[in-house]
Amino acid sequence: MKFAEALPKGFELHGYRIEKTLGGGGFSIVYLASNLKTEARVVIKEYLPADQARRLEDASVESISGESSSNTFRKGLKRFFDEAAALAKVNHPNIVRVTDFFRANNTVYLVMHYERGKDLRSYIKRHSGRLSEKFIRRIFPQLLLGLWELHKNNLLHLDIKPANIYLRPGGRPLLLDFGAARLVEQNSKLTGPHTLTFGFAPIEQHRHAEVGPWSDLYAIGASMWACMSGRPPPPSTERVVDDKLKPAVRTFARRYSKELLQAVDWCLRLDQADRPQSVQELLDFLNRSWITGMQDEQPGYFDRLREKLPWNR
Repeated sequence: MKFAEALPKGFELHGYRIEKTLGGGGFSIVYLASNLKTEARVVIKEYLPADQARRLEDASVESISGESSSNTFRKGLKRFFDEAAALAKVNHPNIVRVTDFFRANNTVYLVMHYERGKDLRSYIKRHSGRLSEKFIRRIFPQLLLGLWELHKNNLLHLDIKPANIYLRPGGRPLLLDFGAARLVEQNSKLTGPHTLTFGFAPIEQHRHAEVGPWSDLYAIGASMWACMSGRPPPPSTERVVDDKLKPAVRTFARRYSKELLQAVDWCLRLDQADRPQSVQELLDFLNRSWITGMQDEQPGYFDRLREKLPWNR
């Protein structure tokens, strides 16, 4: 992304003032901004695909000339708006809160809570992997419950990785960056350009094949693997040709419980039919080992978590 395309500091739109550019990718630019009424800080994501659109002098966005590029931009714009509307309905303590979305400058903006903390990627790097089982089982059940809430709303994240898992003060995890998120129905296949990250994306994302909850769960398994090894597993595109990934139950047997390692290996199956098909299925497998351990560390943990499990309501 050319950040020369970013809105300047001090620019005002829809009741917000841009403070600075935080980053971006191939499809969007992300800003730190403030609410003009409350002065609260927010994060704003602007839809601006670098290969399909450009910024004009009046700050508006226009598609690059060419009918194909124009059609792709319009379809992407509608999808971004529809998915922003769906995300705004999701309210879960482990999913970044979308507070507003609107059209302006011939594009779409998504407004989210600003959170303090650091991403899991930096934490893994600082510790060279080898994160404790206590840490992993404290973070990932909470993420899985947030992910279940997404899936209940027919949303897939499709870019889960340590860089998109935020650790707030106290270690409370937050799943963020929904630039790749998709509204899906049964038997949905990916269409058009989409974001993915090598090592964390399952093979069906690379092949524009059918995606579902099992696709996000592959990325959950890859993220847990990164917590253990300090790096992601080999890309799924390499594994389908020559799978050199050794099972976690052999690689990390001396440092982690058998149940945790079996869960990682299950999530990382190449064939999507061989993976857990839902968050509930994975949590049901993990509950005995993880919840028992957390009950020892935090009396009453099991009862509190059981109340949160959607299938126990």
